[in-house]
Amino acid sequence: MPFVELETNLPAGRLPPGLAQELCAAAADILGKPAERVNVTVRSGLPMVVSGSAEPCAQLLVSSIGVVGSAEQNQRHSARFFDFLTAQLGLGTERIVIRFYPLEPWQIGKNRTVMTFL
Repeated sequence: MPFVELETNLPAGRLPPGLAQELCAAAADILGKPAERVNVTVRSGLPMVVSGSAEPCAQLLVSSIGVVGSAEQNQRHSARFFDFLTAQLGLGTERIVIRFYPLEPWQIGKNRTVMTFL
């Protein structure tokens, strides 16, 4: 069950329509998970600084069970997420940062229990 959170200082009006849905589909493909399991949040217009500059920027947080736990996995994911984000947001790669967090099944609650028991 991946959680994908995009934060940017770009105003909402500069984001492409349907960005959350497109990011959901892209994340499902990149991480090899069904789209029905992907959770996406997009936050725009935030006060942000990346690499010491408040110029247009974004950060992506990707948390999931089993698919973001190694440097090799994340290197592949990173390249594909960067391709998506640069195309969708019109930002250079130097203005985007991605953080990957591996999760354990007991860390995610769903249907009154945790994923360990589902």
